[in-house]
Amino acid sequence: MNVLSDARLHRRSPRLLDYSTAVGVLYAATDLVAVTCAAVAAYFLVFGNLGLPTRYQVAVLVGVLLTRLIYSQAGVYESWRGRSLFDQLRTVILGWLGVMAIMILLAFLFEVSESFPRLWLFYWTFGGLAMLLLTRLVATFFLRRARARGWNHKRIVIIGAGEWGSEVMRRINAAEDWIGLDVICVLDADDKLHGQTIEGFNIIGGYDKLPGLTESQACDEVWICMPLGGRRTQTVNDVHQIRYLLRHSTVEQRLIPDLAEARLMNKPAAEVMGLPVIALNSSPMRGANRLIKDFFDRLGAIAGLVLLSPLLALIAIAIKLDSPGPVLFKQMRHGWDGRPIRVYKFRTMFWQREGDTRVRQATRDDDRVTRVGRWLRRTSLDELPQLFNVFQGKMSLVGPRPHPIQLNHYFMDQIDSFMQRHKVKPGITGWAQVNGLRGETDTLDKMKKRVEFDLYYIENWSLWFDVRIVLLTMFRGFVNENAY
Repeated sequence: MNVLSDARLHRRSPRLLDYSTAVGVLYAATDLVAVTCAAVAAYFLVFGNLGLPTRYQVAVLVGVLLTRLIYSQAGVYESWRGRSLFDQLRTVILGWLGVMAIMILLAFLFEVSESFPRLWLFYWTFGGLAMLLLTRLVATFFLRRARARGWNHKRIVIIGAGEWGSEVMRRINAAEDWIGLDVICVLDADDKLHGQTIEGFNIIGGYDKLPGLTESQACDEVWICMPLGGRRTQTVNDVHQIRYLLRHSTVEQRLIPDLAEARLMNKPAAEVMGLPVIALNSSPMRGANRLIKDFFDRLGAIAGLVLLSPLLALIAIAIKLDSPGPVLFKQMRHGWDGRPIRVYKFRTMFWQREGDTRVRQATRDDDRVTRVGRWLRRTSLDELPQLFNVFQGKMSLVGPRPHPIQLNHYFMDQIDSFMQRHKVKPGITGWAQVNGLRGETDTLDKMKKRVEFDLYYIENWSLWFDVRIVLLTMFRGFVNENAY
């Protein structure tokens, strides 16, 4: 195995992660307050008091939940850095009108429309719209002030110093401080440009500098600014080379095609400073969505530990009676962003002496597995102690399964997109596992297939997707012929 430094697996700045989540939470919290206050104010205008009856409280709760759901799906809680404020407010307006349309439809379907005066719904609709816009403007104002003071900045490496790359640099220079984009350097394959300065930015070298920049956590995003034009084949090869060099990093990768080419591409593009920006390795599991998933995980972990505590105690006793050694097996694995974490499992094998760090995957009829351990592995009950990892915030209920560090070191050089699995927390169960991809990964094809399912989960994550995977795990995921 090619053992690599853990520095290659740990890239992202905690400062940026905290800011990104905080911004999403700020928007979600202000929306909740706006919707609730508007409903209470509307009731006061109609009835002259603030004491909402139970049916009104239920209506407000449904409105808050619908707002959170629809706004999340509409991208309201995603990053709007450098994007049009008008587009942001338009999305807020359309989303809120959609919420109220669904509320009215539900009232008719459940035959409760007569319980709510139309005047109250009218005041709530337009009062809520006014408060949502106001809170969004206030939050955006303070966020821009914070960025102007140097907080919540993103450090960018630009690749491509040609005509289009120079245009991107000009736009960044012309942008206001509140956008919070800091170009730390420029890379280009043309040796003649190395050491030159374009638009005030230094061209420090070629693509080979990328791994060093990401390993040292010098950047948060890589912008690839190379239009296709007449050298389409060469540009595509360059992009593949760049992505290969970034295969061990979870740094955000963005393609910035020129305006004419953007219209020809099928992948949806956001807009930053009037530039089309296509995320090459993004996930919806960001900002407020990350907080929602974390809440879902912690709540599920607490419920699981409480409900399963008698079973956990019985398993612990059975392990102690079956063979000498500790109840729990602890192993260092890679977690979110490649950070090492200690993962807990029930011990299923005969105890090895301390200091034996060799990793050998379990095989069918493995003689290292104990009698109780064989039953635990077949039913996947040996994974239950990982509920403690979820409660600690180091794992999720659902996510790519964490592999032993030595196994990661081996496959990260065999599968280009392998490290993208670490853009999220590892999980107790995952999309790959409920689709039968469990057990020994003794071939490269097996691991590639597992990675494909993991990346599909990351790119298409939603809370409902997590719920679906948990339910599938409960009904068909515990016992599997490949679990041994």
